[in-house]
Amino acid sequence: MNRIRAGAVALAAAAVMFVLYPALRPWHDESTATGALASLSASTWVPSHTFAMIGFILVPLGLLALAQAIAGTGSDRTTMTAFVTSTIGAGLVLPYYGAEAFGLHAIARQAAANPQLDLLALADQVRYDPIAVSTFGIGLLMLGAGAALAAVAIWRGNLLPRLSGVPFALGFLLFLPQFFTPAVVRISHGVLLGAGLLWLATALWRTAVSAGPAQRTDLGH
Repeated sequence: MNRIRAGAVALAAAAVMFVLYPALRPWHDESTATGALASLSASTWVPSHTFAMIGFILVPLGLLALAQAIAGTGSDRTTMTAFVTSTIGAGLVLPYYGAEAFGLHAIARQAAANPQLDLLALADQVRYDPIAVSTFGIGLLMLGAGAALAAVAIWRGNLLPRLSGVPFALGFLLFLPQFFTPAVVRISHGVLLGAGLLWLATALWRTAVSAGPAQRTDLGH
């Protein structure tokens, strides 16, 4: 049961990370050199993106605990597929976020010291490199698929509240589209994803607590 509780804590921590990510991210018009410089060079640029990276790492750990929690309900294969899919998705997404967090911040600091540098062109080279943007997009799609599979497993397993995986899945399915929306929508998406993760974490924790006494009784027999 300790592993399930640890997974619940991981999901709760991920909830905080995904709320902080858009809430602390600096929002300026990055289609202009002035706006891009203001955002990319801001002191909150690196921490906010780092929060997202931590969240991506924590979610598969929570899904692994979920697989243990609903083992034997007939949803084992679906849950493990969700875990594997989300783990690969996170692995594909993290390099892009690293380039965004550290690479673009370093470029912006150089542009601030040397105005002759074309910040927008350099940022586009980082963001829209064909391999980088492809792996990023595939990674987000896999995270969405993994979350959807987890929601299906929860529904079929009938051990956790059936709807407890739906907001979590919706948050990850909308992760890619939300990049094309205004700041207020992206911040709201962070709240949605955070709420979904927190609900799933709470359901997982309660399952671990309720299963504890039963497990001790079985061991006593």
